[in-house]
Amino acid sequence: MEIILKEDVQDLGFKDDVVTVKNGYGRNFLIPQGLAMLATPSAKKVLAENLKQRAHKEKKIVDEASTTAEALKRLEIRIPAKVGVGDKLFGSVSSIDLAAALDKAGHQIDRKFINIKGGTIKRVGPYNAEIRLHREVIVDFPFEVVAETK
Repeated sequence: MEIILKEDVQDLGFKDDVVTVKNGYGRNFLIPQGLAMLATPSAKKVLAENLKQRAHKEKKIVDEASTTAEALKRLEIRIPAKVGVGDKLFGSVSSIDLAAALDKAGHQIDRKFINIKGGTIKRVGPYNAEIRLHREVIVDFPFEVVAETK
């Protein structure tokens, strides 16, 4: 079943992509949730026209995302966390904590666009996260988890 995505769907595609999914997934989840619509020939024509009109606006958005990406590359983030024996954290550090640290640094990024490689962090040390600012602009962001000082 071919569908047109109305919103970004993780591990499937971005808004306005035409993707093929299994019938049940499209009919029972994506369409009722408002995440997609059927890709009929008329819907594809409307989508093509909308994409053509949106191309100029899209360039401005990509330029802004690239500017933010350059600013993020110059940024150094250290996330303090409570540490036990052997550099093991009490609890964990996740994309929520990284989003909060970026917000303090002046870059408001939604946590669902932050993907920490390896999932949640349970030890002190340097790590990398992938931050998706736009479908064409993805930043590999290094950060460090450090022991909290009293």
